[in-house]
Amino acid sequence: MFAPSTIKLRLQSASRLSFAIGVLALTISSMSAQAQMYKWVGADGKTVYSDTPPPANAKKLGTKALDGVANISNVKLPDTLAAAVAKNPVTFYSAPNCTPCNEARSMLKQNGIPFFEKTITTTEDVNKLKQVSGDTQLPFMLINRTKFSGYESQEWRTGLSSAGYPETNILPKDYRYPDPEPAAPPQATNAPQDDTPKLVPRAKSSSPTGIRF
Repeated sequence: MFAPSTIKLRLQSASRLSFAIGVLALTISSMSAQAQMYKWVGADGKTVYSDTPPPANAKKLGTKALDGVANISNVKLPDTLAAAVAKNPVTFYSAPNCTPCNEARSMLKQNGIPFFEKTITTTEDVNKLKQVSGDTQLPFMLINRTKFSGYESQEWRTGLSSAGYPETNILPKDYRYPDPEPAAPPQATNAPQDDTPKLVPRAKSSSPTGIRF
């Protein structure tokens, strides 16, 4: 038999444990909700994207996990920035020895804009740029489906603001941009390797013809 005081103490401990479990469950639920991007149709008929759940009477169009889209460098982004990246990802096209490209890249980084960079160094890259932009002018920025050919700082900043990107830099200091990739990556082949020595051709210019800066 337990003394009454012992029973009372055990009941209090159980109550505290139950309360702690409830708080933990609520916290996990909240974290799960923040990791989702919700999409629904608003009262005005427009599609709404948000990291908060839609109203009960809204027409839901689904959810999307922010991780893997917004956290492109394994660093958690602030909710406002993560929502902008998920809804309107930025792709930046550049070429070597392109002064306007360097200026545009610096602007994007100074403003804390996460982006993927595609480089133009081969004829295949040029053809891909034409396919995406309809032109050969660099630098080129694509915000979701909105195109910006040639660098004009105010125009690019206005486009980024309209796409939901913050006016001030809130990018985490430990964020690392993904490495640039060719606009048209070489296609892998399954052909057997030929070990026969071959003459090495002279290196070609890194800037393909037809590109305008």
